[in-house]
This record gives sequence, C-alpha cells and structure tokens, in this order.
Amino acid sequence: MYSVGRLNREVRQLLDHGMPLIWIEAELSNFSRPASGHWYFSLKDRDAQVRCAMFKTRNSLLRFTPGDGQLVLARARVSLYEPRGEYQLIVEHLEDSGIGALRREFDRLRAKLEAEGLFAPQSKRPLPAVPACIGVVTSPTGAAIRDILNVLGRRFPAARVVIYPTAVQGKAAVPELRAAIARASARAECDVLIVARGGGSLEDLWAFNDEDVARALRATPMPVVTGIGHEIDFTIADFVADLRAPTPSGAAELVAPDSAAWRASLAKLAGRFTQSVRLQLRRDRDALAHLAHRLQRTHPGLRLQQGAQRLDELEQRLGGEWRVAISNARARVQALASRLAQHTPTLRLERLARRNALLQARLERGGTQLLESRTARLALASRALHAVSPLATLERGFAIVTRVDDDSLVRAAADTRAGDEIRTRLGRGALRARVLDVFDDDGEVV
Repeated sequence: MYSVGRLNREVRQLLDHGMPLIWIEAELSNFSRPASGHWYFSLKDRDAQVRCAMFKTRNSLLRFTPGDGQLVLARARVSLYEPRGEYQLIVEHLEDSGIGALRREFDRLRAKLEAEGLFAPQSKRPLPAVPACIGVVTSPTGAAIRDILNVLGRRFPAARVVIYPTAVQGKAAVPELRAAIARASARAECDVLIVARGGGSLEDLWAFNDEDVARALRATPMPVVTGIGHEIDFTIADFVADLRAPTPSGAAELVAPDSAAWRASLAKLAGRFTQSVRLQLRRDRDALAHLAHRLQRTHPGLRLQQGAQRLDELEQRLGGEWRVAISNARARVQALASRLAQHTPTLRLERLARRNALLQARLERGGTQLLESRTARLALASRALHAVSPLATLERGFAIVTRVDDDSLVRAAADTRAGDEIRTRLGRGALRARVLDVFDDDGEVV
C-alpha cells in the first residue's frame, strides 16, 4: 500500500528521470525573491500556467532581474514539489525572449562565418610597429572617441588620426558603419583601423553583429583592431578583427606604441652606442701605439745594415766551403777510380763463364745418372707389378667366371644353377658356356 509521501516521491523520481531538459517561452508572473536568494514565479500563456523555482546557484549567473509581465525564454527540467504534490519546473537558465532571439541569431551568424574561415588565426594580420596614420571608426560625439584620442595623444602624439564618423546604435548604425568602413578601405590612408564604441546591452551592440559589417571589416586593406563595449562583451566584429581589445582605450593602447618607452629605449641605445664608440677609439689608439713601437724596432735602415753584414758573412762562408767541397770531390773521384780498376767487368765475366761451364757439365752428369736410376726403378716395379697382376695368374691356367645375366663374379659353384649362362675369362680370350650340373666339394650334384 502506498503512502502519500511515497507516491509523491516516486512520481518526482519519474518526472526527474523521465523528462529531458526543455525550453519554454512564456510570460513571467507572481515573481518573488525571499531572503534565501532563490526565485519563485509562474510561467503562463493564454491557456495555462506552471509554478517554477530557480535556485540561487543558477539565478546568480544572470545579468538581469526579471519582472512580472516579462516575456522570457527558460531552460528547465520537470519535477514535483513533494510536500504539496504540485509539479513544477526547476529553471536552469532564463533570458529575455527578445534577447534570446538575438542570441540565437548571433550564434547562427558566428557559426556560419567561422565555417567560411573568416575567424581563422592564420588570416590575422600583424599590427604595424610604428603607425604613421591611425583610423578610427566610431561616433564622433561618444565617450569612446574621447578615450581613444586621450590615449593616442599620451602614448604616441606623432601619429596622425583620421576619424570616420558613424552611428554606433540604432537603425542607422548598420548602413553608416558599412559606409565608414568602405570609405576607410577606399582611401587606404591609414596603417591600422580602430572600430570602437562604449558599453551597452546586446541590443545596443547589435550593429556590430551584422554580417555585411563583418565582411567589410575582413576586406579592409589594413589590419583592424576592435574595442567594443566592455571586457565581457563579444561581437561578430571582434571575431573577424585581426585583434580584439576589451575597451576602446585598450584598442588605442594596442595600436599606438608608448612614446615614453621608445624614448627610454632610444636613450639606452644612444648610451650603448656612445660607450661602444669610446671603447673602439680606445682600442684604435692602443693599436696605433703598438704599431708605432713595432715600426721603430723594424726601421728599414736598421734592417738594411743587418742585411749587409749578413751578406758579407755568407760570402766568406761560401768561399771557404767551396774550396773544401772541391777538395772532397777530387778525393772521392780518385777513390772511385781505384775501386773501378779493382772491379773491372772483364775479369768478372771470365770467372762467370768458367763457373757456367762447370755447372753445365755437372748438370749433364746429374741428368744422366738420374735417368738411369729412374729407369732401373721402373723396370723393378714393372716386374713386381706383373708378378701380382691377375693377368699373370690367368697365364698360369686360372680363369675368372662371371654370370652373364648380371655380370656378377662367381666365387663358388653354389652361386650358379644348372642352365645358367656364364662367361669365363682366360689368360688369352674368353668363353661363354652354359652350366649343365653343379657339384659341391664332395663331388655330389647339388
């Protein structure tokens, strides 16, 4: 049996797990906000209404506080309030219905342009390091232009600033924005272009979410920096731009180099240059003094005197050594002539001829003796071979008997049978015969 509490609990569980998150658009009424921070209200249309709760952890994320009669778009899950048995919606997200439509259009256009590659990082252009001319597309009467001019005048007053005036909200904003961007592109007089406006609601910034404005920014010949709204505000123009700044002042700081930092850097470089020049001059003076000292030590007159003295010394040494060389050469020639007389080729040739005749005679005697010795050995071996030769055995009356059919050797009478054909090899010639009878060792027929 079910109790009421159990019934409500199980119904709540069925609703929590059986129903997905839903989006619902309706009019808000009976809005209350107790001290707990939770919101309680109803959503209704012409046919019905439903109770809703939005807890503090979720409603603290919203950027507006809803009111009775407001048309809202809610994302919620269906649940049941057990104590009263009433079903309700637990709201996870809430937005103004008009703002929601704008947000959906924003997401659609963003996805479309991103798919076309208009946001691709590789298409982003670098900013010039020192722009000579800076263009600004914004309202000429708003706070944004004052902030931009103030920052540019403080950071880099040398740059020329060109303002392309336009409305930044309202019905005229989109065509004027497109015209101002087109004018800046056609004139191409600036090195970089700032597109800016102050903060505002999503509707206020909607002109910067226009597709034609985005494509015009992408088509400019110069890089584009956006400074639209506050840091939390993002527009389609921010995604298309080459660089996004959180505010108009931030855009001016990104575009203009800091002149004070440049002056400090130039002063530092000038100091380093002066120090380098002084150091180089000191090194050149030291090198010049060193070369002058070396020149004094290697004066041409001193070198000529030393060269003349060295020439005289070499001349004297050359005369003495020449005479010694001639004397030594004469002695070597005499010694070589004496040795040549002792080693004349005629005597040596005669000795070699006699030795040749002696060796020739010895060779002939040795060859004859070797031939005789080898002939005797051959005759002896021939006789020994003949003694053990099978042919000699056959000459003495023996015979070799083989079977005709398989040419096998017959060693015993039992190897044959009556009627077998046999071949008998004699000392001279052979016989072919047929076996009539086979006898054993005792003379009995086998």
